[in-house]
Amino acid sequence: MPGAFQYKPKFKDIRVRPPSEEEDARAEDVHALKPGERACDHPGCRRAATARAPKSRDMLNEHYWFCQPHAAEYNRNWNFFAGMSEGEVRRRQHEELFTGGRPTWEMKAGRFSREAAAFSTKFGKGDGYRDPFNLFGGAGGAQPRTPEPEDRRLGKIERNALADLDLDVNADSAKIRTRYTELVRRLHPDANNGDRTGEHKLQRVIKAYQALRKAGMV
Repeated sequence: MPGAFQYKPKFKDIRVRPPSEEEDARAEDVHALKPGERACDHPGCRRAATARAPKSRDMLNEHYWFCQPHAAEYNRNWNFFAGMSEGEVRRRQHEELFTGGRPTWEMKAGRFSREAAAFSTKFGKGDGYRDPFNLFGGAGGAQPRTPEPEDRRLGKIERNALADLDLDVNADSAKIRTRYTELVRRLHPDANNGDRTGEHKLQRVIKAYQALRKAGMV
């Protein structure tokens, strides 16, 4: 290569101010905590804690605070059922399924509570319970109460039909026919000088009566 084209580097004296001790400390401490942050609980970790994990299954309200990588590591290695027998695991799973793992208490009053005292007073007077055969001899040999008749077992259609006729579930066929005749005479437009405001109610009454006839109650 001709000498005119030879590369001759030129060196210049570039002086750079050396960093101060404070700048060196900030450069080294890249994980310095900001105000309001807490350190990770993993030994030797200087990162900020962003996730929490329970300390044990018996202390679920007490937590460790970890950075995200150490929280993931803790969760991978933590076994809730560690040290429990197979029966204890099944019982704990059953409790989690039905009660969410929370304790339950019996819904009853104590022996010395106001509710228990009130019940004892009523029981002594013969109030608050039925004793049709006078087994407890309450209220100075009071006469046994006559058992109340039980309601008939009716379907939803029959109950709604009786309600449309303004009757209870124990109405017999004679009462049903009487109420039906009464309502038809009262709601028919001919009985109201042509007023048709009760026509919708009349249609419901007729439909209810037909449903009761179909059910064999009339």
